[in-house]
Amino acid sequence: MRGKTDTLRCARRQRGRARRGVGSLRAFAVVAVLATALAATAARAQSPPPSLTAPLPDFAELEAAGARIGAIRIRALDVFDTSDPAESNVIFRAANALHIRTRPWLIEGSLLFRTGEPVSVKRIEETERVLRATRSLFDVQIRPTAVNEGVVDIEVVTRDTWTFDPGFSASRAGGSNATSYALREYNLLGTGLGISFGRFSNVDRSGNEFAIGGERLFGSTVSASFLQASNSDGSRLATRLVRPFHELDARWAAGITASFDDRVDPLYRSGEVVSRYRRTEDRVEAFGGLSEGLVDGWVRRWSAGVSMLRDTWGPEPGFVPPPVLPVDETLVAPFLRMETIEDRFVTSRNLNQMGRPEFLPMGLQTVLQIGYASQAFGSTRDALLYAASISRGFEPGPRQTMLASAKLEGRYADGAIERQRLGGQLQYFLPQGRRWLFYTGLSGDVLTHPGPLDMLTLGGDNGLRGYPLRYQAGTRRALLTLEERFYSDLYVFRLFRVGGAGFVDVGRAWGGPNAGPESERWLADAGFGLRIFSVRSAFSNVLHVDLAFPLDGDSSVKRVQFLVKTRTSF
Repeated sequence: MRGKTDTLRCARRQRGRARRGVGSLRAFAVVAVLATALAATAARAQSPPPSLTAPLPDFAELEAAGARIGAIRIRALDVFDTSDPAESNVIFRAANALHIRTRPWLIEGSLLFRTGEPVSVKRIEETERVLRATRSLFDVQIRPTAVNEGVVDIEVVTRDTWTFDPGFSASRAGGSNATSYALREYNLLGTGLGISFGRFSNVDRSGNEFAIGGERLFGSTVSASFLQASNSDGSRLATRLVRPFHELDARWAAGITASFDDRVDPLYRSGEVVSRYRRTEDRVEAFGGLSEGLVDGWVRRWSAGVSMLRDTWGPEPGFVPPPVLPVDETLVAPFLRMETIEDRFVTSRNLNQMGRPEFLPMGLQTVLQIGYASQAFGSTRDALLYAASISRGFEPGPRQTMLASAKLEGRYADGAIERQRLGGQLQYFLPQGRRWLFYTGLSGDVLTHPGPLDMLTLGGDNGLRGYPLRYQAGTRRALLTLEERFYSDLYVFRLFRVGGAGFVDVGRAWGGPNAGPESERWLADAGFGLRIFSVRSAFSNVLHVDLAFPLDGDSSVKRVQFLVKTRTSF
């Protein structure tokens, strides 16, 4: 009996344990389900809806869909991005603290699109070209941020350059030195206004100079400038107030420019000054223009105005005068100017700049201006004045770029062409991988019936790097340049990009009464050098440091020419 009772108790304990096991399994399952549900809920709460994570359409897709522009947000950023570990240091933070950022209203005034307008890829791309051409901006990004019922919000993000230039610069070319000491601010208080004052000295003269001006004055489309220089040999005053055709679709332009220059000019032969003379040159022009804007990919503009040139020449005491001096003249001429632009641009990198977008005008561009100077208007003689230019880009092969241009100016008086200059240039770029590029430049000029002192020079300061300054002179000039360019990965202190070039120059200037015996043959040089791009500053010129070796020089030409110059391109 007792054994039976023990058996029953054992069975009851086993059934209890089984029930508790089932209960535990049920509790675990419930907890697991709840945990899974909570995790899914948390994930949904942390992740945006699928419609928000999907990539936004680009501007081309938005234009095709007929979207209109909604809110436009401007974000003007400091010079250095301190959220980037490479730019997060004491020096860059101090520079940001000292720098005054570009005012958002100045950037907004440069935008070529407005709220409520249809999205236009062309206008957005042109806006980027306009903004990137501004000295005070290093980078520009224009992007859609939200799309809702056919309305797109746009963000314009810009990053400033360092705009205060505090000091000293020096250059050497053709055996001559040039220096300047100046304080310059290219973006005063973030308003786009530039101001500078300082002293310069070069092979021709020295002087003190003051300048102030801006391309988009206080956010408007007006460009204004004033310059005054007191020089060792005279003075110069120049002023400009212009509302230009500031975009391809601009409908009108007007302005006035004036310059008054009194100086002593040298006459060179074999790279040496043989005489000097005083020249006073005053120029004034006022104009107004109209356009239908951008129509079917083309822009046509018509401008009318009046120009005045007063040119006087004379001997300078203490110097040997030229054998013949031109006759003083005054030309007052109403003129008509016609301009055509084809809206075709391409974006490239590592051609004439390093690490920055370059906008190349590949479309046809022409300018023709004709004026008539009459004694009835106060001119010293009657003359037909003309000037014309044409340029176009080509793509002769994959990744190849060719830019061609030509200019013509002169006058027709007393039944003959006078003081006419015809010039042309051809540039060819052939990339050879990511870091190498082959460049060829060919240029030529011809003077027809020039004045007694009109001449074309060639030497260390303008293309023939292995020879002295203005070594050859004449009425004809030709220059061929071959370069193998290298664009390195160096980004020194996040301030400078570094490249290099090996080059060969072949050229000649000849013809006319000012040509010397050195102009009787073609000259050539070869060399190599560094290119240092100051990419984070408003004065982002390219420093050229070259060694050039003349190949055909006589005993008077040094066997090595050392050149240090700042230029605007590679």
